[in-house]
Amino acid sequence: MTIELFREDGYLQRCEATVLDLADSAFSTDRTVFYPMGGGQPGDTGHAVRKSGERIRVIDTRKAPGQDRILHIVEDGAALPGMGEVLTLQIDWDRRYRLMRMHSCMHMLCAAVPAPVTGGSIRDGSGRLDFDLPDPPSREDLERRLNGIIEGNHPMSFIWITDEEMKERPELVKTMSVRPPVGSGRVRLVRFGDADLQACGGTHVANSGEIGPVRVESIKNKGKQNRRITIEFA
Repeated sequence: MTIELFREDGYLQRCEATVLDLADSAFSTDRTVFYPMGGGQPGDTGHAVRKSGERIRVIDTRKAPGQDRILHIVEDGAALPGMGEVLTLQIDWDRRYRLMRMHSCMHMLCAAVPAPVTGGSIRDGSGRLDFDLPDPPSREDLERRLNGIIEGNHPMSFIWITDEEMKERPELVKTMSVRPPVGSGRVRLVRFGDADLQACGGTHVANSGEIGPVRVESIKNKGKQNRRITIEFA
């Protein structure tokens, strides 16, 4: 099992960890600051630093299928660390922080567009959500409303509830195509002040103001009632 340090603190940039298992072009450790791909957010990249100072490039991070382990994926042919080896894991912080800002922006977009979310994804510098919405909003009005919510400086906080409570409160799942992490006995809710509250396992900034100004890149029709709204940093 890998202890996921990023669940409690998305600002952690490095940690010491012990190698528990090796796979093809990947290794897992007892703990990590690397976020694995999920919830529309890409997996982290970075380095594993050996005691000798040698740096092993981590090009992606994924969940091991059906297991409570996180795989740090290296380039094909790259040397893997040894079993039991102690490493310093260090994420590409600038990239992670941009992803944190955009992921948080998607929460603000949910607040700006009160409609069910049918899908979405986040990239480095942009993100999109698909809304079950009969009529598309005005691009200018939405951009103004979204930036107004961001500028409200809503503080982010976590609330933990049980799996049973989660089942009784389906309204806390905003994205119908992505389910929050369940099965461990508790589920994490992410609150941004009075702007947004939803179940989410991703990484977020401490205050909505950190997102910075954004622009609505496009609003596209993707079906009879499906509106794809793409946001990018201004």
